[in-house]
Amino acid sequence: MPVKDQGPLTSTDAEHANISDSAEEFEVFKKTADGVSFRDVGRFKACVLFVKVLFATGVLSLPSALLSLGAVGGAISIVAWGAFNTYAFVILGNFRLRRPHCHSIADMAEVAGGVTGKEITGFLFIVGYVLVTGSGIVGVSTALNALSHHAACTVWWSFLAMVVVIATASIRKLTHVGWLTYAGFISIYAAVLIVVIGVTRRDRPAAAPQTGPYDLGYVNINNPGFTAGMVASSTIFVSSADTSAFLPVISEMRNPKDYKKALYPCMVLATASYLAFSLVVYRWCGQWVASPSLGSAGQTIKMVSYGVALVGLIVSATLYLHVGAKYLFVRILGKSRHLQANSAVHWGTWLACTIALGALYFSLAEAIPIFNYLIALVGSLSFAPLAISIPGLLWLHDHAHYLKGSLMQKVKFLLHIGMVLLGIFILVGTTYGVIIQIMAAYADGTIGWTFSCADNSNSS
Repeated sequence: MPVKDQGPLTSTDAEHANISDSAEEFEVFKKTADGVSFRDVGRFKACVLFVKVLFATGVLSLPSALLSLGAVGGAISIVAWGAFNTYAFVILGNFRLRRPHCHSIADMAEVAGGVTGKEITGFLFIVGYVLVTGSGIVGVSTALNALSHHAACTVWWSFLAMVVVIATASIRKLTHVGWLTYAGFISIYAAVLIVVIGVTRRDRPAAAPQTGPYDLGYVNINNPGFTAGMVASSTIFVSSADTSAFLPVISEMRNPKDYKKALYPCMVLATASYLAFSLVVYRWCGQWVASPSLGSAGQTIKMVSYGVALVGLIVSATLYLHVGAKYLFVRILGKSRHLQANSAVHWGTWLACTIALGALYFSLAEAIPIFNYLIALVGSLSFAPLAISIPGLLWLHDHAHYLKGSLMQKVKFLLHIGMVLLGIFILVGTTYGVIIQIMAAYADGTIGWTFSCADNSNSS
């Protein structure tokens, strides 16, 4: 039975007052349901899942973003976007606690914008996770290329990555995917540390001329121009913006009200790690930084780091594919007994979702094989509306009375209108910038023909 929307808040404390234990009956997945029990994710495992969702392929593009913005400009951007994305997800989390039938951000959009809002948001959600899983497949194929010395065509490595990711993402329950995230997080974090240590042990960057004078290209503040600046800012933004993937995790938590206890440690760890990693690599590599950045410390360290990171890259793509497929799965079977029943319909629908989306991700990864561009497109086309504009709209829906309230309430209302407009600005500006750069990359041969064997993934 669908739950009736409780309506907008009527006081500053109502948000907490309306979150009651009776909401349990309206949760998407039931604790006592016959068949598959999805609700067994504790807050520690939720925190690990959150961290692994964030600390993935996005971190590998941050040093290149600092190349465009400079060390100080990039550092400010990392901290600011980390804090902003944390606040935006608190809006989403609180909105969901008051409406426990919401499994995804599309369900929340339906509350505020009806069926039209739900379908538009659902489309953006799928597009976002098509793009971000495509970046994961590019990362895995790049790792396999590095480890094999390009012994096979890049397309075959990408195809192999797709098969592995589909197989692992087809595990139905997040709690069972959760054990993979421990290995995945340790893997990618260790690989990043290897590169950080590796670049500081060299006299000069691996990609720089190894004899004679050279220009490091390190600056504190840079003026990259509108196109490059928007792409760099979007790259930093997206590294902590895929918080819409946290919502399906909350739906599988034993106690969804504990989500903040998982969120805050996750965002602090991710932001601090991003800041330290990107600043060190940029300081030692400057304009000679590679993208993905695991190739910045020379061939030997590159092979070691990709070997260590391979599990983490696979797990990242697995989580993204799982979240996207789970959204479609719940949309298709949400009002059916097959949602939590071990039936042929249940299994057939679930596997169809993972296989179909996996094939789509593979096709996209081959069409846009340059890592930075995929990451920036994720930020502009999907996460700008999902992580900025829509949280702003949901806050306005719940706080409409602020427009007629005190001066401070009116200021808050106007600031959240600005939040909506900021998302639209990033959507338009960054998409324009990425399209211009992709067209230039095709024109100058940086990107070869689609499904060619050329390895474009290390281009910056």
